[in-house]
Amino acid sequence: MAIATHGTMGVDWEQRIDFDRLRTERLAKAKAVLAGADAGALLVFDMNNVRYLTATHIGTWAQDKVARFALLPDGDEPILWDFGSAAKHHQLYAPWLDGPKRSRPGVSMLRGTLSPEMGRAEKVAGWIHDELEQRGLLNDPVAIDIVEPPVLFALQNLGITVVDGQQLMLEARKIKTVDEISLLTHAAGMVDASYQLIYEQLKPGVRENDMVGLVSDFLYRNGSEMVEGVNAISGERCNPHPHVASDRMLRPGDPAYFDILHSYMGYRTCYYRTFVVGSASQAQVNAYDKCRDILDEAISMIRPGVTTAEVVSIWPKAQEFGFKDEEAAFALQYGHGLGLNIWEKPIFSRLFSLDHPEVIEEGMVFALETFWPAEDGWSAARIEEELVVTADGCEVISRFPAEQLMVTGPRYMTALGPLAPTRETESNYDNPRVNPAGKPGVPGKPKPAVAADD
Repeated sequence: MAIATHGTMGVDWEQRIDFDRLRTERLAKAKAVLAGADAGALLVFDMNNVRYLTATHIGTWAQDKVARFALLPDGDEPILWDFGSAAKHHQLYAPWLDGPKRSRPGVSMLRGTLSPEMGRAEKVAGWIHDELEQRGLLNDPVAIDIVEPPVLFALQNLGITVVDGQQLMLEARKIKTVDEISLLTHAAGMVDASYQLIYEQLKPGVRENDMVGLVSDFLYRNGSEMVEGVNAISGERCNPHPHVASDRMLRPGDPAYFDILHSYMGYRTCYYRTFVVGSASQAQVNAYDKCRDILDEAISMIRPGVTTAEVVSIWPKAQEFGFKDEEAAFALQYGHGLGLNIWEKPIFSRLFSLDHPEVIEEGMVFALETFWPAEDGWSAARIEEELVVTADGCEVISRFPAEQLMVTGPRYMTALGPLAPTRETESNYDNPRVNPAGKPGVPGKPKPAVAADD
C-alpha cells in the first residue's frame, strides 16, 4: 500500500496526522538517546532542534537568529526560553509545556548583536546552571548542538563541561515516526504540483527567477512555512552546477533543472527535476539517461541492512564526469536524510561513505540525487528522488514523472508536420540535405568523412 497523503484540515471522520502523537514520540526519542549518552542534559539553540523537543515555532524569520533555546535534563521535561511575548503565547496555547513553569521569556545573544559586555552570555549560563543544580546534574556534561562562543565560555566558567549534542539530536531524528513520514510525503506532494506548474510554464522568454516566483507563490498559498530555495538552473549554467538561481532568460534547446526546497509543518523537501525547452539534443538525452540510470541503480539497492558505502560504491568516481577529486565533485552524486533539516542522517557520498559507512534502517527518509554532464560540453542533467525505507525495500514519495527527459514549451509545427522533439539546438545541423552527418562529434550521429592525405 502506498504511503497515504491526507487532507490538510482536521476532521472527525478520518484518521489523519496525529499531532499529539507526533509531539510525544519525538520527545520520547530524544529522551531515549539522552538516557544512553554520557551527558546530563541536552541544550539546543538550533531552531529545528528546539521544535523537535518542545513542539514550538515562532516563524522562519527566527531560523538563523540563535535567539531561543531549550534545555532537556536527563529524566525530566524540556524547558524553553523564548523570544519575549512568544513565551506567553506558548503558555496559553501549548499546554504540553505546563505554562510558565517550562515556557519562559529569555533570549541569547542574537548572533552577537547583544555584545559580550551586556552580560547576556552570563545570564543564559546562569539559567542553565541553576536548572542543572536543582536536579543534581552539575557534574555531568551538557550536550550542545550549536552555540555562540561567549555562551560557551560562560558555561565553562561556571564549571560546566560541554560536549557535542549535534550527534545526539541527529541520532534521535534519524528514524522517522509515522506522522513525520506523513508530513514529509505531503511536503513532497506540494513539490509534485509545483513541477506541474513549471512543466506548463517553462518556455522561451521566461527567466529562472520567474520560475522561482511561480513556485514560491504556489507553495506559500498551499501552506508552506518556508521556501528555502528554488534552485533554477538553465542553459550553459547547468555545467558546472552553480547552486543558485539567476535572472537568465531561457532559450529554445536549453536544459533547465530545478531543486525545490521548502518545509511543510517544518518538514523539508529536496527534489530535483530536469527539463529541456522546445526540443532536446541527443547529447542531452544521453546525459539524462545516464543520470537516471545511476540514480535507479542506487534506488534498487535500498533496503534495511545495506550500507551507504555499498550504495556509493556503484556511483561513478569524480574523474569520470570531469572533476579532479571527490571534494570538487561533492554533492553531485549524493544522498542525505530529510526531516526538520534539509540534511540529516544518513549521508551518501563517495567523499565520506566508503570510509565511514552508515547502515540503512527501516523508517529512514532520505533523498538520492545524481548529476551527469552532456558531451556537448555545456549542458547537464540532474535528478533527485525522495525515499522512505520500508521493511523490505523502499517507496519513492517524489512522484512527478522523471523516467525520461521531458520537453516543455509549445510544439512547433512545420509544413511537413511537428518539429522533432529530439534535434540539435542549432538548426543548421538538423538539415539532412546539407549536413547529413548532423553535428560533428555528437553521439549517435555518424562521424564526418576525413579527407585522405595527399
